[in-house]
Order: sequence, then C-alpha cells, then structure tokens
Amino acid sequence: MTELSARPAPERRQEVRAHANSLGITEEYLSMLVDTFYGRIRAHPHLGPIFNEAIGENWEPHLITMKRFWSSVALNSGHYSGKPVPKHQALSHVKESDFDIWLTLFEGTLKDTSPTSGAVTYLMERANRIAESLKLAMFGAPELRGLS
Repeated sequence: MTELSARPAPERRQEVRAHANSLGITEEYLSMLVDTFYGRIRAHPHLGPIFNEAIGENWEPHLITMKRFWSSVALNSGHYSGKPVPKHQALSHVKESDFDIWLTLFEGTLKDTSPTSGAVTYLMERANRIAESLKLAMFGAPELRGLS
C-alpha cells in the first residue's frame, strides 16, 4: 500500500477501503461480524451481564451503532460520529481486565468468521488500539497510577 498520509483524504479513504476489501473486509462482512460477536457477548457469563446492564433491551440500536463504528474503523467510511469514551467512562462496573476478555472473544469470533488471515490481523490491530485507548481513558496510564 502506498504512503497514506501524503494523499488527499478522499483518496486515502478509497485506498483504505480497497485494502480492507482485498482482505475480504466489506460492509456485509462487518455486519455479520458485529451480529455474531455481540451474540457471543450476550451469551458470555461475565461480559453478558455487563453489556445487558448498559444496553438493556436496546440491542438493535446498539448493533446499528457498532456496525457504523466498525465500518468507520475498518473501511474509513465515516459512518460513525459518536463519542465512545464518555459512554465507556460512565460504566462503573467495568474492570480493566474485562477488555482482555473482550479482545479474546473478538479474536475468536474473527478466527471463526474472517474470510482471510489478513482480515484477522487487520481487525485485531484496530481492536487492540481501541481497547488500549478506552482503558487509558477509563483507568489512566498503568505507569502513572499511584504517583499522585
């Protein structure tokens, strides 16, 4: 892939989408991935109750939001314009270790559903960055904890 930062935004978006599509990552795949993953989340003995408490009966709007989010993350589509950090910061029962469980479940779902191993790598890189960003926002930097 060519250097993305030196190209105009529409060209970069098109290039990101083409690269993701070459790995088998499409809007259709992401929709199926989100449905499958959150089905597993809901059934998970630890994560299910956390998500159900936060989402309640509003799963369909949440799934639509997550499909837009992953479309923006994976395909640079611009379909998502929400603010996930404040929503996650409001969750008082979430522990830092819950993100590791989330990532493991996400990776397992990817391995079970991805059209290519490249898609697993591509999406896991993004999932890891998202998890690290949310953990930092919610719990602070591990190396700075206890210094104040």
